[in-house]
Amino acid sequence: MKTIYTYLALVALIATLYACKKELSALPKNAKVDANTILDQGTAQIALNGAYYRFANATAIKTGWQNHQIKPPMFAGYIGMYSSVLPEEENRNDRATNSYWDESYMLLNAVNGVLKGVNSLSDTQFTGNRKKEIMAEARFLRAYAHFKLLTFYGEWYKPESQLGALLRDEISTLSYIPKKRSTVKESYDFILADLDNVIANGPAASPTHYATKWAGMALKMRVLMSRGSGTDYGTIVTLANTLIQESPYKLEPIAEDVFHKKGLSSQEVILGIKPQANQEKETYSTSAQYWPGASSLYVARAPLKSLYANDPRQAWIIGSARPKAGYFFFTKYMKENGVSSALSETYYVLRLTEVYLLKAEAIVRSGGSLADAKAVVHEIQAKAGITTASNNTSYLAVENAGTSAALVMEIFKETVKSLIAEDGMEWMAMLRLPFDTVKQLKPTIANQSQYILPVPKDEFLYNPIFGDQNPGYAKN
Repeated sequence: MKTIYTYLALVALIATLYACKKELSALPKNAKVDANTILDQGTAQIALNGAYYRFANATAIKTGWQNHQIKPPMFAGYIGMYSSVLPEEENRNDRATNSYWDESYMLLNAVNGVLKGVNSLSDTQFTGNRKKEIMAEARFLRAYAHFKLLTFYGEWYKPESQLGALLRDEISTLSYIPKKRSTVKESYDFILADLDNVIANGPAASPTHYATKWAGMALKMRVLMSRGSGTDYGTIVTLANTLIQESPYKLEPIAEDVFHKKGLSSQEVILGIKPQANQEKETYSTSAQYWPGASSLYVARAPLKSLYANDPRQAWIIGSARPKAGYFFFTKYMKENGVSSALSETYYVLRLTEVYLLKAEAIVRSGGSLADAKAVVHEIQAKAGITTASNNTSYLAVENAGTSAALVMEIFKETVKSLIAEDGMEWMAMLRLPFDTVKQLKPTIANQSQYILPVPKDEFLYNPIFGDQNPGYAKN
């Protein structure tokens, strides 16, 4: 379990990667993030690339985002490990991995180094708006990390709670380690302030493995949907309309093509993570964990297969049955009998499909027109081959949902089917349902304390003013 001390050591280690020849798809020419090395626009860009390197959880040989794919749907009951049952599958959170905590604080230290170094430079050392853009990209990464921490280690679903994220807005030096966790309200406010800066100052166009102002809008939609108070739902609809009408992104005509043909070149990918060169050849690549099975074999479980009943997507997402009852190959990224490739090693952070589904959910939750929300969902279903002409049961279930509660449930199902194993949206959508419904969907969830993970115990050892442990868990 890594502590802040470990993070500092890792930052030093990151700096040693300067001469690494295997790049994060031309992202970091190195992974140096020390603010003192930022001397001009060129070195600022190098430092920003280093922050993206941490965002991708990369090493010299591969990116490491598979926990973003598999852990949330494990919590939700849709993905599992074939050889054994992991704690995440049974919501035994006291034994669950702390990977999100470790990743996020390494990223935050890198990002805060970029912000400190760039902010200290004169505007005249940058061309055009590049200084503001670099800082906006860094703030996107900071918002992403803090939101991940809030939603997995804070009571994000209780706006009045004192148990928010431990916000880090400076490099964690030895004198800066002690800090109290923020409230949930303070956490949301800080994250949203960063995202508003991204929307105002982020680049309008960049390769899909870099953040843009559009990515800031999409992430803000996620954040507001989790907060779900006041005018949040109306703002979500407004942001969605802007993205749909004004951004360069369009829904892929055939949903499968995103994953099996186009990858980050798809016109609907807002932000993704490009693999390292040749990482598909690694023995323990992401692809090999889905087929044929390297150190692990992650598979679809029966509840996911059932959800795709009479759905055309089942043919390319759910593979053949395994000898162990209730387990099936998961083929969204890696086909059975396929060959690992850069495409099967690609990760997706934000896609336009999510924007549509969040818009539909926001319309319903704000008391808007059910017919309008249904039309939005049908647009997503059409890309999967589900239309009124097909007389498909999924289409009819949406169309026949006569109450807000019924339609929210259908939107949840569509969210799972569209966004399974990407970046946790199936899990977050489940937790937005009424608690009694959550317990029915995942019987191993007995109380809301299982919505989140315990703060790692080392945090209380090295940060004595942190505050309380999350409910249901011990400090030591």
